[in-house]
Amino acid sequence: GACILERGGNAVDAAVATGFALAVTLPQAGNLGGGGFMLVHLVQGDKTVAIDYRELAPAAAHRDLFVGADGQVDTELARFSHRAAGVPGTVAGLLHAQERYGTLPLAAVLAPAIALADEGILVTRALAFSLAEAQPRLRKSAAAGYFLQSDGSPPSVGQRWRQADLATTLRQIGEGGRAAFYEGENSAKIVAEMAAH
Repeated sequence: GACILERGGNAVDAAVATGFALAVTLPQAGNLGGGGFMLVHLVQGDKTVAIDYRELAPAAAHRDLFVGADGQVDTELARFSHRAAGVPGTVAGLLHAQERYGTLPLAAVLAPAIALADEGILVTRALAFSLAEAQPRLRKSAAAGYFLQSDGSPPSVGQRWRQADLATTLRQIGEGGRAAFYEGENSAKIVAEMAAH
């Protein structure tokens, strides 16, 4: 965010850049597969706009989606299964804010996050702890290859963690906008992963 402000961006440019940077540095909370909210205060007109970009339920969702064979709510299904995934809102919301209220080109706003993913970040104590806590679940998922090392262990504190695939996705979003994430190759990968489970 500070880098974007130094380059002449406004507060929304900085917030959007920070949101995408969090996808690299705080995967448990700031990721492309999630959603969120943003408040934008407009000096002109002295009004505040709320942008809601939380995840949406998939079209195939239904009332009994998390009911187990015993007729009771299955909290494992509701919290940790593919059924619990929503249609991601992060990319749509951040791009909406950028297009509507930002001043810099999208590619410039995404450049710092792309650099972080390409060059890697040093794993903090909090990130190492979070990945270690999630390790049992991550090992069972397609995410293991992204968040765990080849031996199945989480990265350690101070280790450089690079995310080449995330850098590629961010670059595609910077070049193609919303369609680069919600249509074509990226959406096909998401649909294939969901269909496999």
